[in-house]
This record gives sequence, C-alpha cells and structure tokens, in this order.
Amino acid sequence: MSNRELIVLGTASQVPTRRRNHNGYLLRWDAEGLLFDPGEGIQRQMLLAGVAASDVTRLLVSHFHGDHCLGVPGIVQRLSLDKVAHPVHAHYPASGQHFFERLRYASSFYETTDLREEPVDTDGPFATGPFGLLETRRLEHPVESFGYRLVEPDGRRMRPDKLAEFGVSGPLVAELSRAGTLDVDGRTVTLEQVSEHRPGQRFAFVMDTRLCDGVYALAENADMLVIESTFLNQDTEFATRYGHLTAAQAARVAAESGVRRLVLTHFSQRYPDPTAFHAEAAEVFDGDIVVAEDLARIPVPKRAT
Repeated sequence: MSNRELIVLGTASQVPTRRRNHNGYLLRWDAEGLLFDPGEGIQRQMLLAGVAASDVTRLLVSHFHGDHCLGVPGIVQRLSLDKVAHPVHAHYPASGQHFFERLRYASSFYETTDLREEPVDTDGPFATGPFGLLETRRLEHPVESFGYRLVEPDGRRMRPDKLAEFGVSGPLVAELSRAGTLDVDGRTVTLEQVSEHRPGQRFAFVMDTRLCDGVYALAENADMLVIESTFLNQDTEFATRYGHLTAAQAARVAAESGVRRLVLTHFSQRYPDPTAFHAEAAEVFDGDIVVAEDLARIPVPKRAT
C-alpha cells in the first residue's frame, strides 16, 4: 500500500510569525522522503511533526535565500548525529554551490552520513529510481531558482472481474504482471486482457518565482501542486517586483494546468487571515484548495481513473 503525503514543516516567507515557521516540506513517497527547502527551526518542526532524520532520502533546495536554506546545517549534522545509514542525495542550483558548501560545513561535527551532492543547472530530468523521474525547471526570481517535479511512470491496474473471467488467481497474477503473458488451461492470457491503464502520479513543488513558462511546465497535470502564494491580488505589483506569486496567480496556474490538489504556502507576514488566500484562489480555481498550515499532513490524492 502506498504511503504518499506532504508533511508541512513551515509556511512563512521571509519573516516567520508566531504561527508560521520558516519553510520546510517533507514529501513521503513510498520508500522516499524528499525534504524541500529547509529553513530555520526545521529540526524542531520535524520533531513536532513526528519526522525522523532517517526519513530523509533526498534534500532539495530551490534557491539560496535564507528562509529556504538556513536549516541545511542542522539537517546535515542531524543526519550524522542519528547515524543515518542510507545515502542522502542533495539537489540545489549549481550556481549556489559555494553557499551549499558553507551551509554543509557551517560548524564542526563528526560527519558519518553519505551525503551526495548532485547540483542542478539545466531544465529536465536529473534523477531516476523506483519512485519514477525527478525533473526541474528554472524559475524567475532575483537569484537563480529551480522548481521540482516528481513523475511516476504509467502502469497497469488489474481488474478483478477480468482476472476471474480468464481464470487467473493467486500467484499467477504476479507472474502475469511480471511476464506480460501467461498460459492458462491451454490458452494465452495477456496482461492487456485483464488490466487497464493506470496513469502515474505527479507532484510539483514551485517556490519563489514570478509567473513564467517554468511554473506551467512543472504544474502540468500535477496530482498535487505545492506553490508559493506570498501575496494577495491587492499586492500584485509587489509580487512582480520581488519575484513572487499571488494566490490568484497560483490558482490560475492550477486551473490552466489540470492540477487536482492545489496547496498554497509561503505566506507574507503582512496577512493575518489565511482564509483570504483560499477565498482569492477559489475565485479562479474550482478544484481542491488547501491553505497550508504548519505541521499539517496533506495526502496526495488517490490515483486518477
């Protein structure tokens, strides 16, 4: 059974508030734990959320502004303190490699974890595994910024009625799934006869950026889109000037890109009422909207049929 959910560790933007920590998002995706943009205070947020350092398999940084990366030193050192045995892959903009090196060795510690730096510098795929494909797109922000997308390959879904019709049961189901064909009582049964197309799931993570082609490329047909909505529509000028999105713009991206679940986050401290973000987005996008709260657990939607 799949275990796919987003654990929200922080939802503030440049300045944290009493209710919102700096950024941090852990995506549980089966055996993977992808930690995005860890800001200050991330270790304590992980403790409160019940997330262990050993849950992290990949560390992904969108850009090197402090609210998205100043938690890296603590995470890196915690991996070794907790003696995390598996390799942890670190992805970040290659142009900021000198920043990552400073963050990685910000203070003295005994390093034991195998942290593998794999910076990104161009659009497209950069990692594959049992989870599928990880890819990135360049965004528009005052410093170089990348968004990330996880794409699961399409597969097949077994149909119990068809399995029964063709007499396939028990261990034969796994054998047919593996081989593609199976001899049953003298006739050949194919996988296509007893199954149907199962679309792979997609997750997109879009942080600090103006509207640009990269945002839409990442959001296309996403089952879950986690996207910054730093400002409300009344402050669109500020959003454009400082390289950010409004809730309305984020919702427009979702509406035009076939997104199933829209998760708004990265809120400016100037807005005390989070419901305003939902109201603004709902005027544009009639799908599932979640205004992220610290320590919330947001499931990835069930597979589309």
